[in-house]
Amino acid sequence: MKFEGAVLKEQGVTFAIVVVKSHVLNSTNQCDEARAAFRGAFPGVPIILMAQDSRGTATYQGRKDIVNFLSKIHVSRIPWKQYNYN
Repeated sequence: MKFEGAVLKEQGVTFAIVVVKSHVLNSTNQCDEARAAFRGAFPGVPIILMAQDSRGTATYQGRKDIVNFLSKIHVSRIPWKQYNYN
């Protein structure tokens, strides 16, 4: 599976961000399923899910302290890359 994501370390916390479709964030069940699917690619770190609306505005879902941090930075500052995970 190919996906876009990033791994960051901020204030001593390493975490992953994975880009998902907007509808995923509307369902707790789908968020849980997405995290489970990406856990193998990012073992042992919190996984934050991110979706963008039609204007490019990011919405994050996950650990509240990390989401709060991410909401204060522009998505262009995140070091995104393509991942291949089987």
